[in-house]
Amino acid sequence: MAATVFKQLGERIGTSPLAQRYRALPPLMQRLVAVASAVMSLTLVLALVYIYASPVIAAGILASILAGLATGAGALPALFVRDFSHRTLCIMLGGAAGVMLAATAFSLIVPGIQYGNQVWPGKGIFAVALGMMAGALFLEAADRLLPYERFLAEKGELIGSLRKIWLFIVAITLHNFPEGMAVGVSFGGGDWHNGATLAIAVSLQNIPEGLAVAMPLVGMGYDRRQAVLIATLTGLVEPLGGVLGLGMVSAFFPLLPLGMAFAAGAMLFVISDDIIPETQSRGKMRAATFAVMVGFIVMMILDNLFG
Repeated sequence: MAATVFKQLGERIGTSPLAQRYRALPPLMQRLVAVASAVMSLTLVLALVYIYASPVIAAGILASILAGLATGAGALPALFVRDFSHRTLCIMLGGAAGVMLAATAFSLIVPGIQYGNQVWPGKGIFAVALGMMAGALFLEAADRLLPYERFLAEKGELIGSLRKIWLFIVAITLHNFPEGMAVGVSFGGGDWHNGATLAIAVSLQNIPEGLAVAMPLVGMGYDRRQAVLIATLTGLVEPLGGVLGLGMVSAFFPLLPLGMAFAAGAMLFVISDDIIPETQSRGKMRAATFAVMVGFIVMMILDNLFG
């Protein structure tokens, strides 16, 4: 019954004069109208939250959205790249691995232990250790159960490398969710200064992460716009975590250290099991090793300057 109602509603909307005028627009204008509509809708929602709920909650939602969109901004250089050699792809993967190793250490494990000690005094390290193993086991199960061949078969012989990159993307997405929760918890607790500082730090960290997602996808043959879109979507889980953190600070705060640890374990698993071995798959490549070092150092500096 419900499916029939939704189908009829969809047909009515699709045949409405407004929908017909939209379809008659050039593709570029359609995109601009869609973006403008999304921005206006978001502005209206935030205005209602600001007036009828709380200015702090409105600011927290906006901050988590902007932090998530920073991932897409970081991916924009992928729109201007050309074809990659295998050497270039391995260097990019090495840089991505370094970025995420630093994010795992300084954005997830260290604050996860700190939050854990607030929830369970003196036992935060054990909660983080447990969460990290759970994250690694989750990625192991995902690697075995997800039907990669069905979705990636058109890529032919590249399926092995694509599988590794998509596991990497899953891990990055997992890592962004507790970061969004942390921003939401900070604003939800009424601390504007700490919430804004954390949102800025997360945004700056997300810029290299977006590039780390998009560039390998382009190197594996994905359309450049599609690669940027995928990178942007990995960051847009942050507003979901932010809303949860804002709406139920006391309920979700105990989950924050476990969520950070879970994401850290997933990241470490995919980096050590797939990404770094892929950079050395055709023999030792010293340039890829240095790319790991450079990526780690850049992310470490960003995280500690603005974290």
